[in-house]
Amino acid sequence: MAIKFREAGLTDLPKIMEIEQQGFTPEEAASERAMVERIGIISDSFIVAVNGTEEILGYVVGPVISQRYLSDELFDKTTANPTKGGFQAILSLAVEPSYRKQKVGSALLAEIKRIAIFHERIGITLTCLAELVPYYEKQGYSAEGLSNSQHAGEEWFNMVLLLK
Repeated sequence: MAIKFREAGLTDLPKIMEIEQQGFTPEEAASERAMVERIGIISDSFIVAVNGTEEILGYVVGPVISQRYLSDELFDKTTANPTKGGFQAILSLAVEPSYRKQKVGSALLAEIKRIAIFHERIGITLTCLAELVPYYEKQGYSAEGLSNSQHAGEEWFNMVLLLK
């Protein structure tokens, strides 16, 4: 399957919200308001994967931040990305259920890494639940302990991929 990447647009919002709600619990999932804000402010790091018919297969999104680890405020407030430097944060990596186990998530992580390298980011940072730590480790990320995040009342782990 050929996968192409492009920046998310507002016309993608219904499918993005559908995938978000299928991939996360109601407490974890981003609101439509948050996704609209992210599309408007950080479209350069809101990437959708599409097939040859432009069907959205999944997406990855997150702002560039100055600190190594995510904070819960990032889920509520979006600010523009600096041109260079910082850490590329990932708030959501989600794949349409019928395309899971087909390397779409890995392809999205590779694309956000390519973009981060181009913009001379220090690294990529995210939090994940315990069961996903091995997945991200296979993608080259290092587990750096428990996160301070209280997002959705869950226990999150810091994962970092250094690029420099």
